[in-house]
Amino acid sequence: MLKSAMLALSAAALVVGAGLAQAQALPARILEKKTIVVANVPNYPPLEFKDPKTATLMGLDIDLGNALAKKLGVTIKWEEVSFEQMVSALTTGRVDMILSGMSDLPARRETLDFIDYLESGAQFYTNADRKAEFKALTDLCGKTVGASRRTSFPGEMATWSKTNCEGAGKPALNIVGTEGSADARTQLRQKRLDAAVQGSETLPYLMNQEPGVYSILATPFTSVFQGMAFAKKDTELRDAAAKAFEEMLKDGSYAAILKKWELSEAKVDKIMINGAARP
Repeated sequence: MLKSAMLALSAAALVVGAGLAQAQALPARILEKKTIVVANVPNYPPLEFKDPKTATLMGLDIDLGNALAKKLGVTIKWEEVSFEQMVSALTTGRVDMILSGMSDLPARRETLDFIDYLESGAQFYTNADRKAEFKALTDLCGKTVGASRRTSFPGEMATWSKTNCEGAGKPALNIVGTEGSADARTQLRQKRLDAAVQGSETLPYLMNQEPGVYSILATPFTSVFQGMAFAKKDTELRDAAAKAFEEMLKDGSYAAILKKWELSEAKVDKIMINGAARP
């Protein structure tokens, strides 16, 4: 009995020691307040949204952030920030990191560092009753297609159009920047748009929530990683979060979160910083 108790105490000491080592890797400001402030816009299910009945914040990003905070030995405070203000909120110190379905794009790496945690891409979709009109994606050429103007999608659509429409002698996409993904869906249902674009990680959830309303067109036409974003100067916090995320990859907790939100196919297999595997 005594030997068992001593072994249990030793194991507990190792766990506590590991937690302390993890905590010591955090910046002093985080250690002092024992809280990490994370920017989020809860309008992008299934990554982040509010339960319509209880207004509870939920989604893959929320579960991932909460699990990371637990690994780091701190509490998490979700700060609702408009997407346009996220980068300035981070670089001015209003928040400590961004976890809100933000794509890891080369232009953003000029001011931010990313830990990539999800692979996705831009994907066209339309109303279910119009799917037969678009047997090939090039059937969209000359049509009116919308996407949130706050995202990289309008620019990616323009690039796709130049290659696949104008480059093939077809009329260009008529691209509409909407107020958000929900607005794009509203305009699509109202027949003001012929099609729309969202991240491939969101469309299966959308199909489940509104069965029979929309149809996905082909496969994603881009490939991009979603990343947790950190200020360039905040390497301590970035590296501590990367270590915690690496533990989640190894212990299965990351895989469990992906499975919960039916996004297992979007997983990453290793730690990547700014799109490249960490040495």
